[in-house]
Amino acid sequence: MTTTRGDAGARTGAHVRGTPAVAARASSSTLGWVVTLAVTAVGAGLRLPALDRPPTLVFDETYYVKDAWTLVSLGYEAQWPGDKDEVDAAFASGDVDAYSTEPSYVVHPPVAKLLIGLGMRLVGADTAVGWRIAAALTGVLAVLLVTRVGMRLLGSVWAGGLAGLLLALDGSAIVHSRTSLLDGFLMVLVLGAFAALLVDRDVARARLRRLTAPPRAPSRWGPSLGPRPWRLLAGVLLGLAVGTKWSALTFVAVLGLLTVGWDAAARHAAGARRPVLGALARDAAPALVSTVGVGAVAYLASWTSWFRSPGAYGRQWAAAHPGEGVTWLPEAMRSLVKYHQDMWGFHTTLTAEHSYAAHPAGWLLQLRPTSFFYQAPEPAQALCGAERCSQAVTSLGNPLLWWLATAAVVVCLWWVVRRRDPVAVACLVGLVAGWLPWFAYSERTIFTFYAVVLLPWLVLSLTYVAQRVLRWGARSPDRLPATRVVVGAALLAVVAVSLWFLPLWTGEVIPFRVWQMHMWLPGWV
Repeated sequence: MTTTRGDAGARTGAHVRGTPAVAARASSSTLGWVVTLAVTAVGAGLRLPALDRPPTLVFDETYYVKDAWTLVSLGYEAQWPGDKDEVDAAFASGDVDAYSTEPSYVVHPPVAKLLIGLGMRLVGADTAVGWRIAAALTGVLAVLLVTRVGMRLLGSVWAGGLAGLLLALDGSAIVHSRTSLLDGFLMVLVLGAFAALLVDRDVARARLRRLTAPPRAPSRWGPSLGPRPWRLLAGVLLGLAVGTKWSALTFVAVLGLLTVGWDAAARHAAGARRPVLGALARDAAPALVSTVGVGAVAYLASWTSWFRSPGAYGRQWAAAHPGEGVTWLPEAMRSLVKYHQDMWGFHTTLTAEHSYAAHPAGWLLQLRPTSFFYQAPEPAQALCGAERCSQAVTSLGNPLLWWLATAAVVVCLWWVVRRRDPVAVACLVGLVAGWLPWFAYSERTIFTFYAVVLLPWLVLSLTYVAQRVLRWGARSPDRLPATRVVVGAALLAVVAVSLWFLPLWTGEVIPFRVWQMHMWLPGWV
């Protein structure tokens, strides 16, 4: 019997990780959705209760929450006159309308702040639940997305469930779901784009199989694939991600290369004689339009409120500076370009000292996590039964999970170099896009909490290594019990560590001595 390259590739993929068709069936099965909802419920249970603890603005909520409220109230971010601490205290007490109409200079685009503001409109701006509900629901959505991505990428319902559970249990993800900063929203948007491109990959492969099935003879490049709505969705999500933080620009580039690479692999499996040339000729330009072009339109649309608000910061710059800037652009666009130039200057020259600044080399090992909030509440005996109490919100990932995931990243990198493993490549793209670029800006004031955007790919890497370990054990009856014990024990240890650190992630009041027992490394204090 004659075996085509596509058949051989499918059988090889099934042996290692499941074919795309098998993966799609696994994720869409009834069991797949039961596991997804169960894991998502765990994530919700760790994110939604006591969302108003602490009932004060913590860390950079002082900027983003107040900016969000004025953005949805006035159409632009406005100033809050007075001492910042006094304004924050008044805001937390319910005085949420003490803002002026003077515009405020902000250095991040508006998407996440619009979402935060929408939550405040729906629930109320005079309660911390209102400030944080959008972040919390976004964090729950992240658990669901990672679970579905894991099922499709790894071809297993249980592998996807494990990936989602690891994200649900992680401290950095929990903290970002319970505080209104921008990075949790950024994580979900780039993860959503990755998920859309993953579905697009499988749809494109299925279409190629149909278009190249016998009696059609293999062609040089393979056929054109026509409209790709999932790739368009990815472009929209990437544009909104850039509209949250500019650090998403590297995801646009890396995910754009990834989707064209998947097309080349699909053309090879379908029997194209020149699959790389085929992907470059037939897929690269549409991919560029879908990710960069559509993303640019989505990004520009995210500034609609700024365009419509004459009082917004920098909105009248072009009118006040005729003949300056990019003169061939319309007046509003000239103002926006100048505003972006100022924002770029801020981001690339920020070098102010901060006690929690952290070099990216230590992010994966969580060497210097960021303290979002700390106080010693009184009366201590009544609150925690000790002479001294602590209440903290610390953006610390589950240390065991991050340490294991770092080892898994090294293993996946080895598989990429040695075996050109395509699943390992997909597991690592988030680190290439969201971690490595920060080394070029290590002299800037940057923080470990930025690494939450890497977390989906860290848990996917760890889950993939665990899956491969179990499959290796399954090849021998003598090894199988030991590998199951090792993987099971590691999971139980991760769960135990999450339960231990949960008070530091959710702002519980605990004895000071207990807080000290959580400080495993000097850089955590």
